[in-house]
Amino acid sequence: MLATFLHSFQSEWLKKRRSAAAWLTIAGSGLIPAILLIARFTKYKELAAANQSPQVWDTLYGNAWQFMAVLLLPMGVILATSLITQLEFRNNTWKQLFATPTPYAITFFAKLSVILLMLLQFFILFNLGIYLNGVLPALLPGVDYPAAAFPFSTFLAGSGKFLLASLPIITLQYLLSLQFKNFLVPVGVGFGLYVASMIAVSWKYGYLLPYIYNIRSLQGRELAGNTGANIYHFAAGYALIFLVLSFVLYLHKKEKG
Repeated sequence: MLATFLHSFQSEWLKKRRSAAAWLTIAGSGLIPAILLIARFTKYKELAAANQSPQVWDTLYGNAWQFMAVLLLPMGVILATSLITQLEFRNNTWKQLFATPTPYAITFFAKLSVILLMLLQFFILFNLGIYLNGVLPALLPGVDYPAAAFPFSTFLAGSGKFLLASLPIITLQYLLSLQFKNFLVPVGVGFGLYVASMIAVSWKYGYLLPYIYNIRSLQGRELAGNTGANIYHFAAGYALIFLVLSFVLYLHKKEKG
C-alpha cells in the first residue's frame, strides 16, 4: 500500500511540474521578499544601522508577513489548490487515471499530499527570501552582516502557525475543486468567502470564519472570542471536517471525471 501511494504521489508531483500552480508557488514566495529587498537597497544610507539593530530579523519578518498573510497567502492557496486539483478536468484525464488499478483513496490523498508539500515548499522559499533580505545587503561596502543571530526557532514557529491557519482553506478548496468541473466555481467561491471574511474580520464571532485565520494570527488575535479556545484548534477542526466531507463526497460521486 505504501509503495502504491508513493508511486501515485510521484506521478502527481511530476504532473504539476511546469504547471501554473508550480510557477505560482515559486513566484508567490519570492514576490514580497524581492520587493522588500529592493526597498532596502533604495535606502542604502540606512542599511548599516538597520543591520546592526537587535530587532533586524523581527522587523524583516514582520514586514514580510504583513503583506503575505493578509492577501497573497490566502489567495495563493485558493488558486494553487484549485489548479492542482483540476489538472485532470482540464486535460480530460480522470477516466485514464481511474482506469489504473490505483485505489480511489490513494489517488485522493496523493493529490492532496502534493498540495501540502507545495505549501511547505512555499514557506521554505519565503523564509529563505526573508533571510536573504538580511544578508544580501552585507555584500555592499559599509554594510555588515546582521548583528543579531538568525532566530530560526521563531521563524519556524511562525511559519507553522500560518501553515496550520491555511489548512481549512486548502481542504475546503480541495472539496470544491473535486466536485465542480468548472475552474471558476471553486475559485469564485473561495475568493467570495475570503472577501466576506475580510469584511467581517472585526465581528465578535469572526473566529468562526476560517478564511481569516492567517490575518488573526498576524495580529496576535489567536484566542477564539471568549470561548477560551485557540483559533488553531478551530483551524485543525475545520480542516478535519472538510477533509472527511471531501473524501466521502469523492467516493460517492457517480461521475468522478
